[in-house]
Amino acid sequence: MGAPARTPGALLKTDRADRQARRLRCAPTYAEAAHWKLLRKTDLHFRRQAPFGPYVVDFVCHQHRLIVELDGGVHDLPAVAARDAERDAWLDARGYRTLRFRNDQRPEDVLSAIFARLGADTPTPNPSPQGGVDQSADAS
Repeated sequence: MGAPARTPGALLKTDRADRQARRLRCAPTYAEAAHWKLLRKTDLHFRRQAPFGPYVVDFVCHQHRLIVELDGGVHDLPAVAARDAERDAWLDARGYRTLRFRNDQRPEDVLSAIFARLGADTPTPNPSPQGGVDQSADAS
């Protein structure tokens, strides 16, 4: 059916977030650079360090309404984890799913998890294109 209707104001950005995003794009962490190298080769059209409302997200794919965040050890602290949960709720309210990964995860593993998540969200057509037969009709 395609992407759900856009939530009004979902893509508005603040000037502060826009400035911060530009600064972050100029100086990516090692993990962000390694993951971006793979993500940009996909057909998913990810954007990196994108301003999103009052926040800056590490990677966003608007087509699939998916946000990928790479978290370092500081995200284990209770105060930071609480801010992450608040941010995720804000993004979720605008129709975006957030996938969080550790900085030390291999980029290939992260990419596999992204594809698995996108595949799980794809509805199976009814009837199945594999030529599935109604099993209850054969039982009689």
